[in-house]
Amino acid sequence: MKANEYQITTDSPEATRALGRAVGRALRGGEILGLSGDLGSGKTCFVHGLAEGLEVGRNSWVRSPTFTLINEYEGRLSLVHVDLFRVAPGQEMEDLHLEEYFASGCVCVVEWFERLDAVGVEEFMSVTFRYLDEEHRELRFVAHGRRYEEIITALSRGA
Repeated sequence: MKANEYQITTDSPEATRALGRAVGRALRGGEILGLSGDLGSGKTCFVHGLAEGLEVGRNSWVRSPTFTLINEYEGRLSLVHVDLFRVAPGQEMEDLHLEEYFASGCVCVVEWFERLDAVGVEEFMSVTFRYLDEEHRELRFVAHGRRYEEIITALSRGA
């Protein structure tokens, strides 16, 4: 595996959340995480943990923004959770003005990241989720930029 990649298999929803917490604690603001994977592969579960690592208050129930498209949460760092599952490419995507969120200094997590178009994101961390069975999920992190390589290094050392 390359230095800018990290892969792990989790064996429970709590393990997936715990991994999200570890990533959330490592973030400093301004990061973009692009999540990809089939329905039910653990993306939103990971975001629950990420929100905990960002100290989003317990009164803020993190849920997939499939119908609202974008949810914002306050914590140690602001978290913007985007779901592009129902967004059509082109004008509908442009109307979300995601580039403004990406430039805002908040942590942006985008589910269905592979559907993103016309925004020009160059530095980010992609996280691909693969459903193995009822309990097990494989997560593959790939860093696109130095800051994200630091996060992967921390993950691979068990942070």
